[in-house]
Amino acid sequence: MTRSEENYIKTIFHIGRQGKEAVSTNSIAEQMDTKPSSVTDMVKKLAEKDLVHYKKYQGVSLTELGNKIALGVIRKHRLWEVFLVEKLDFSWDEVHEVAEQLEHIKSDKLIDRLDRLLKYPKYDPHGDPIPDKDGGLEERDEKQLSEVPVGAGGICVGVKDSSASFLKFLDKNNIGLGDHIQVLEIEDFDGSLLIGIGENQKQISHQIAANLYIKMKEE
Repeated sequence: MTRSEENYIKTIFHIGRQGKEAVSTNSIAEQMDTKPSSVTDMVKKLAEKDLVHYKKYQGVSLTELGNKIALGVIRKHRLWEVFLVEKLDFSWDEVHEVAEQLEHIKSDKLIDRLDRLLKYPKYDPHGDPIPDKDGGLEERDEKQLSEVPVGAGGICVGVKDSSASFLKFLDKNNIGLGDHIQVLEIEDFDGSLLIGIGENQKQISHQIAANLYIKMKEE
């Protein structure tokens, strides 16, 4: 497969909730910043290779083979992110762009040894699960911080927005994975939250809260 084909497969996987739901060519075009006509041409090629199901006006979804390939690319991407952070001292807002290039390396032997070197991590630096060699993903019970009621809290386990600008914002405000966050107040007017992290309190917008994933504290 070409790099472009792998990128399309990965994009369809993410938009379609792990490839299970049909997505429109327009949504793929928007995500990949390209023309819908270009997406249609590529989707037809992928369908010929039995990588996607495609019918005009009915959307695109991954076949079993397409889903397997998407998981393989995602596995490489997330393992490289762990490597860049743990072994090369990249910050979590720097790794995505580099991993985008490294994810297209074809050597299974290299990736297996990378996994072993990193001691088989389950999650990448942004809290996203890393598929195992067989394509299995470890699911965990998590919810957006914006959905957590006043008085409740839990551990920050991931981010929905992994853009460099958002991650830099979190660093600037000392919010990171592993932090215990408690919701202290929610403003009726705009949904903004007063949260507690350790002994510190911070006011954050509803948008920020919606981009943080929390594993609720078990009662």
